Amino acid sequence: MGPVVQDDDNRGCSQRPRRCGRTGVRRERGRTGIRGALLVLALSALASGCTGGGAGGAIRPAPGQQARKAAPPQAPPARALHAYAGRLRAAQRARVAAARHWGLRKVPLTPPPPPARKPEITTRKGFEVDDHEELGLPPVFTSIPTDDKVVFLTVDDGAEKDPAFLRMMNELKVPYTAFLSDYLIKDDYGYFKKMRDLGVSLNNHTLHHLYLPGLSYARQKHEICGMQEVMRRQYGERPAYLRPPYGDYNRDTLRAAKSCGVRYAPLWDEEVFVDHWEYREEDQDLHPGDIVLTHFRGRGDWKGTMPDMVRRFLDKVTAKGYAVARLEDYL
Repeated sequence: MGPVVQDDDNRGCSQRPRRCGRTGVRRERGRTGIRGALLVLALSALASGCTGGGAGGAIRPAPGQQARKAAPPQAPPARALHAYAGRLRAAQRARVAAARHWGLRKVPLTPPPPPARKPEITTRKGFEVDDHEELGLPPVFTSIPTDDKVVFLTVDDGAEKDPAFLRMMNELKVPYTAFLSDYLIKDDYGYFKKMRDLGVSLNNHTLHHLYLPGLSYARQKHEICGMQEVMRRQYGERPAYLRPPYGDYNRDTLRAAKSCGVRYAPLWDEEVFVDHWEYREEDQDLHPGDIVLTHFRGRGDWKGTMPDMVRRFLDKVTAKGYAVARLEDYL
């Protein structure tokens, strides 16, 4: 009789060769068959992708279940959020430093995000011309209908070209809208190009700042549409906003403006100077959505500089709890 194979499943067969020899062989053969079957199952699983490790690694649903949909996009990684928060903190530190540098009493308030739905702009009651609505003429208004505690700064004409004003507004991140007259800006178009490149909207204040209601329709059109072409040549586009000089206009003014692409004619509710404020309303106060006027002026016309005017403006609106918003975000 040949040698007896001993393992854990055939232990003691040397003592009972007749009884145990065949049983051990049968057990060994049975185990070999089980191992083979398991190997076949494993290979089948790999081929079908059920293990999730191959190219077809998606988990198949059981009968009656729906297949899994693609996972929704994940939130940005935590380090990206930390980086964003760090940028916000750095921006706020820069504003604090700028406010201190420019002599403000407090850091200007940050405006809310632009409205998801822009307000409907209509002509202020009493500011209409004949057939205003029927002709679809640009609306004339002094404020924006909003509950946001914001005001809008607008700066007219272009006489003073103070580099310190550009630096101050850029460092403080205070938005404003410019209305320009060609006879005052043509000696330095580049100054206002820098302004545009900083994100400021440049708009129409006519060629020569004349009293428009005293002109014929043809001359009004030349003043308004001629300035549209100057703006297109110098700054790349025709503006959507006109502020008539002195705030004076008639039906022909708005007809001429509409004919060359003007959509709005914003006026103002308050005017700020280097040493005082003036108000349109009887309560002599600020209101949500008010448009504030000032001018490009310096020591030749004022008792101070444009940064002095900005300081007076920001100190007041901030003390009253208002932020300065971008007019274009509401139109």
